[in-house]
Amino acid sequence: MEESILKKIKSLPPLDDTILKIQRICTDKNSSLNDLVKVVESDPMLTANILKSANSPLYGFSREIKNISHAISLFGMATIRGFALSSAIKKNLKIDLSPYGVSNSKFLSISTSQSALMLNWYSKVDRKMLDILTPASFLMEVGKIIISHEIKEQKLEEKFSEALKEISTPQELSDLEREIIGFNNEEITAKIFEQWNLEPELVSAIGYSNLPEDTPEEILPYSKALLIVKTAINIFEQLSDESIKKAISLLESYEMDTEKFNQAVEKVQN
Repeated sequence: MEESILKKIKSLPPLDDTILKIQRICTDKNSSLNDLVKVVESDPMLTANILKSANSPLYGFSREIKNISHAISLFGMATIRGFALSSAIKKNLKIDLSPYGVSNSKFLSISTSQSALMLNWYSKVDRKMLDILTPASFLMEVGKIIISHEIKEQKLEEKFSEALKEISTPQELSDLEREIIGFNNEEITAKIFEQWNLEPELVSAIGYSNLPEDTPEEILPYSKALLIVKTAINIFEQLSDESIKKAISLLESYEMDTEKFNQAVEKVQN
């Protein structure tokens, strides 16, 4: 089964030219927002998606965003990169999360909400970390798509669904995924990003986002932030009283400021 999953990942098509250009611009310190605007404008579907999201209440912008230049200036390069990579996922992977009991639209909504929470939170904590955290939070559930395909192919839906009823946290879900197919979501997502030659920090931040004991020290701040966000928003709960309480508990255990996180939660909820 593990060989089947690795084969699926290796068979993924490369990122298209538009995404690669956005990648280069967002990782080049000498590039400008205007460079990014030109590339995004060349892709009408990506442009429409960004404008739609910019006018979503999730991000809390105070007025209507009518052009892509304004949207990019508000979001920043890291978030635009997240949108671009998300569009690549939609193009290259057939999304079917039925083994998880989650519709496609709900899955995409969860990913967008995770990104919005991270952006609203870390824009007040450390904007530089958003270069990694924004695309990572957009895409940290992508491995579930591959897992779902494998579960269906191996006819393990009933076994997985029954076990799913007994768990309620992202960490427990990761354990179940590994038990059923040999890999968890975080490991598969990291392998997908390796396949697409994304930078090692982004790969590691997601791969270690369950905070195993061997998490590298330099990756720890990123992985902690990702774990907190997916504790607050996941396939079981999306900013419920209980999931927020669990996220706050993690923040306190890491001796991180809770006020800015609470402000971000309130903004996304409203």
